[in-house]
Amino acid sequence: MLKTIAAVVKNAKAPFELVEIELPDPGPREVLIRIVGVGICHTDLASRDGLLGAPFPSIFGHEGSGVVEKTGSQVTKLEPGDHVVLSPDSDGTCRHCQRGFPMYCDQYPELNFQTNPEGPRASVLNGGRTYLKYFGQSSFAGYALASDRNAIKVTKDVPLKILGPLGCGVQTGAGTVMNGLRPHAGSTMVVLGTGAVGLSAIMGALICGCSDIIAVSRTPDRLELAKTLGASDTINTNEETDLAAAIRARLPAGADYILDAAGAPGLIGPAIGGLGKLGTLALVAVPPTVDRTIELPWFPTLLQGQSVSGFVEGNSIPEVFIPQMIELYRLGRFPFDKLLQFYPFDKINQAVEDQIAGKVVKAILELSTA
Repeated sequence: MLKTIAAVVKNAKAPFELVEIELPDPGPREVLIRIVGVGICHTDLASRDGLLGAPFPSIFGHEGSGVVEKTGSQVTKLEPGDHVVLSPDSDGTCRHCQRGFPMYCDQYPELNFQTNPEGPRASVLNGGRTYLKYFGQSSFAGYALASDRNAIKVTKDVPLKILGPLGCGVQTGAGTVMNGLRPHAGSTMVVLGTGAVGLSAIMGALICGCSDIIAVSRTPDRLELAKTLGASDTINTNEETDLAAAIRARLPAGADYILDAAGAPGLIGPAIGGLGKLGTLALVAVPPTVDRTIELPWFPTLLQGQSVSGFVEGNSIPEVFIPQMIELYRLGRFPFDKLLQFYPFDKINQAVEDQIAGKVVKAILELSTA
């Protein structure tokens, strides 16, 4: 058993409360991680607000980076002292995992969204228990338990505290482009939304050689940031209200790809009018509610051979893609650190408030040093 501080949410829409908990010892295939930094993701906040079915009380957090402190008896690929980035968990045995698609694991809801009411929990030292292993980690805490599948060993020559978002938000945006869409050089892409996911998609599109990369947002500062990261043009939806026309003004044949990282129904419908023949609409952002639907122009979509695809975590194999992103960062080709702002762990509610208000792109909570 290990005592540590964790940010617990007691009820839907309640604030994060720092309390002392007692973690169980690692199981045979588990590792104990001392968390150095953890990003705040939109999905954490959607779960906090009760939108994704997570139970309460619960410890969220799923963009953790840290140091291995202890390993279970059957863990062979990690050892104490290793630096790791934590990603979503998967069972490794289902047909999707076996085909190289761990983000579509048959056990994904149970392993990542705590859907099992009998799932792992920690004791709260002032009384009660709290659910654990959100996205296989629950890294809003000084220490976290992860599995040997979702703790990804990384190099020690890059600051560990910046790496957590590579496990989710950055991986989702860049991976959707680089692993999912795989655009050929000279393709055109429109990215809806300039949060961490959208800006990471822009960086991924630049790496893939897209000739036109258009960022869509209503925030001028974010559009300027998008330009520094690879956007060739921008659309401010406060100034250009006909999104399809704005896209066609820049890309008369329409875009080869439109990637939604905004999750705003009012953007997706109009944007489809800017999609070109054989174009793909990539759905990435979590919708406002799980039952939200989108409507497609039936005949034009059919006639132009267009497709709509969803992407979870960028269709990534984290053990492969996270080290690739780190190497691109080291080469100066993937400056994801420009998205980050750091906060002490005890300022978690302030960090959440600032991120929701758009004052920061990606808030990182600092817990310890490597």
